[in-house]
Order: sequence, then structure tokens, then C-alpha cells
Amino acid sequence: MSERPANSPTRALVWLRRDLRWDDNAALFHALRRFDQVFCVFVFDTDILDALSNRYDRRVEFIHASVLQLHEELQALGDRSGVPGTGLIVRHGSASSSIVELAQALGVQEVLVNRDYEPQAVARDKQVKELLHSAGIGFSDYKDQVLLDRSEVLTQQGHPYSVFTPYKRAWLQKLDDFQRKSYPVARYAHHLAALPIPTDIPTLEQLGFIATNLQTLPLPMGLRGAQQLLANFLPRMTAYKEARDFPGRKGVSYLSVHLRFGTISIRQLAQLAHKQAELGDEGAQTWLSELAWRDFYFMILCHHPHVVSQSFRPEYDHVQWDEAPELWQAWCEGRTGYPLVDAAMRQLLQTGYMHNRLRMVVASFLTKDLGIDWRRGERFFAEHLNDYDLAANNGGWQWAASTGCDAQPWFRIFNPVTQSERFDPEGHFIRRYVPELAELPTKYIHFPAAMPPLQLQGFGVRLGQDYPRPVVNHTAARERTLMRFHFLSAKEA
Repeated sequence: MSERPANSPTRALVWLRRDLRWDDNAALFHALRRFDQVFCVFVFDTDILDALSNRYDRRVEFIHASVLQLHEELQALGDRSGVPGTGLIVRHGSASSSIVELAQALGVQEVLVNRDYEPQAVARDKQVKELLHSAGIGFSDYKDQVLLDRSEVLTQQGHPYSVFTPYKRAWLQKLDDFQRKSYPVARYAHHLAALPIPTDIPTLEQLGFIATNLQTLPLPMGLRGAQQLLANFLPRMTAYKEARDFPGRKGVSYLSVHLRFGTISIRQLAQLAHKQAELGDEGAQTWLSELAWRDFYFMILCHHPHVVSQSFRPEYDHVQWDEAPELWQAWCEGRTGYPLVDAAMRQLLQTGYMHNRLRMVVASFLTKDLGIDWRRGERFFAEHLNDYDLAANNGGWQWAASTGCDAQPWFRIFNPVTQSERFDPEGHFIRRYVPELAELPTKYIHFPAAMPPLQLQGFGVRLGQDYPRPVVNHTAARERTLMRFHFLSAKEA
């Protein structure tokens, strides 16, 4: 460490990434508790932004709005704590160089972050740590975006779990009051540092992006938006177990994008769910299980980073997937002739969101009905989902494709019509996102191709013109998939 004058205040820099809140923030708490003066910074990282092919990206707009809110919240927190002039330092450039330069300019002794588990982020943090150390500046990281991370939940043999159910049992036993306890940041907020110069937050346009339709969507943003959604969900939590599977109902929390960017604390959610679950609330128990699934996939990514581009089970990298460019395009554009699949894909394209049940349906359809590699679908989600999270989405895609850990067996294949009949029985969701079918009788809205053509025309629908014909026959596609996987299984045996 470099020498500093005796009795001079100690300084730290908290580098915020996917933890865009001040409340219950692990790295910020530890910095405020350990140092006299604490600065906070967010970097619009050009290494990430320049790689985005679409300048119309809802996630960038969500982050931008959340950063603006966080700056205001830090200012208010500083004012309440008797430290006027605080706020968020914002930079636009390569994060690696920006953080090192800023740390040196501010004269801090340490940079503190909350852990990121994605391989690229791990490599970036390793590089930054080395650069900081060479400049005599420390670097420390903390668990914040998950409840239990890395090797906190292991088998009795000391190995990572690969099956969820035993993992969840061990996870629930380990998840005690301490793990759910929030960090009392406000108690130490008087250690926030006034900004050396007023912060200058670039506009969305200055970042190279254009405004999307995010402002018109029912998606409250930032810290305040997250708490608004949580307050709306809490009275509905009891019904979550049953309601979560129906895309036409308001059954889920809609907090996934806020968990992705850390505008809400995972500990706050776990504490609320645990409190209700202890009272025997099955909805809360199911929601807590979803948080366990989230930790499970982060753990898998941490211990098995090869899953980013390969199957968790290496033998399934030998599956012979089809190219099928026309089928791929039909899936991407929501014109497969299977209304629930098309409605789900159009919801994604229009809003950047897709209901969780439908994520499984469309993933199964792409891999099992169309025979297309799960990696292509996973990349498509990476481009379009507001809440895209590598760990969870990779895990979900590999589950649907039967290539992952604890995956759906390859011989279990979703029928898109029966899934529609079961989870959108009245066709409310389909009618919203596939309006050309809105007038069809419920009996046929799940599969218009089964309706007599003349009768279908009476409702203004002609297959192949007003709505696509089914791009595949599900029964025949299912048999092809069974042969595809059975051949591989026989070969491996």
C-alpha cells in the first residue's frame, strides 16, 4: 500500500455494477463501516455496451433510469446524514481502466465490489484487482446478489450439487437468520464522501442508445419501482403456487429484472418469503423455492463455467441439431402456427418480458419440435430479455433441452397445444398477443389448424395468409426428437 499522511481520513471506492441500490448493499455497508470517506461509482462499460448489436435496448434504458434514481437517493441519504454534496460518480468508458484511474485520482486505499459470477465478469475483476494492487490499492468483494454462493452449499462429500431437490433441502437448512439479515447501511451513512466535483450523468443518447417503449410498459424502474412491485405482490404471494403458471393472470412478482440489476435486495425478498412460509403459506414456500433455484443456477455457473457454451452433461454435445433457417425465423418472429408459442414470442419482442411458464414452452418447442440447438435460443433470449441473467437462463434452456443438470428427461416433450389448453384455458393471453385470432371460439384458439377452413374464414382467418399454418406436425416432430436422443443414448451406452 502507498504511504499516506498520518491522521488523514481513510478512503474507499464502492464500484456498483448489478447492485443498483444503496439500501442493504453488502459492499457499501462494509465500506462505510471500515472507512472514513466512501465514494460510489457506476461505469457505463463500453466493453459491454459496444458489443450490443441493437441501439434500441430496454435494459440500457432501465439501467440508465435506475442510475439516475440511485444518484438522487445517495444525495438524499447524504443530506439526511449531515453530508451534503454526496451522490453517484458516473463514468462512460472501459470499466477496467476507468475504475483504476478514478481510484488513483480519489486517493482511495481500497475498491469494494459485490461479487459477479459470470466468467467474463470474473476475468474482468481479476484484471482490475491486479491493476489496483500494482498501484498500491486494495480490492475486496462480497456476496450480495445471491443468498448462498460458491461453495456454501455442498454435498456431504464436499462436492457441488447437480440435482436441485437435495440442494434445496441443504439450502433451506443453511439459510438461517444471519443469511437473511439486511445490512444497516443508513447507520453508517455519515461516512459517505462529498463528490469532488458535481457528477455528470450522460444521457441515453450520449451513451449511443435511443429511447425504447419502456416508459409506456407496466415496468416501474429503479429502487422505487422495485418496492412498488413488491408491495403489489405481497398480498398475492399466498396464491403464487397456483397462479404463477397462468400467463393470462397476474400471478408472478415481476421482480426478475430488479433482481437482475440489484434494484432490490435478495435478502429482503427471502426474509419476507420465509416469514410467510413459516406460517405454512404454500405460495410463500413455492416463491422461496424459486429463490433457491436462482442460487442453484449461480452455483452451477460458478463451479461449471463450461455450461456457457457447452452442455452440462458433455455427452449431449453430440446431439445432432438441425439448422432449419426457415423454422428458426418463424420461431423468432412468433409465426409458428402454434398460438401459445407465437403469443409468448410476441410478448418478448414487444415488451422484453416473457412469462416463466412460457419460457419453458418456447424452449421445448425450439429444441424438441424444431430440433434447433438450445444455444441459439439462449442467445436470442440474451438479446431480448430485460431480465436476462446468464446463470438462470442458461440453466433454464439446458433444462428444457435435456442437456443440463437435473434436466427434464429427453423423452418428456411439451405439447404446445395441451400446454395452451391447460395454462391459458380461455385464451386470454393468446388473444392479447395474437390479435388476429381474438375472435376465434375458445375451442379452436389453441390450435386454429384444427378448425374447418370455411368456419375459420367466417372469423376472418385464413391459414397461410392471416395466420401461419403450423410449421411442424407436433406428433411427427416428437418422434424425430425421440429418435435423435435415443440414438445418442444407445451410442453412448
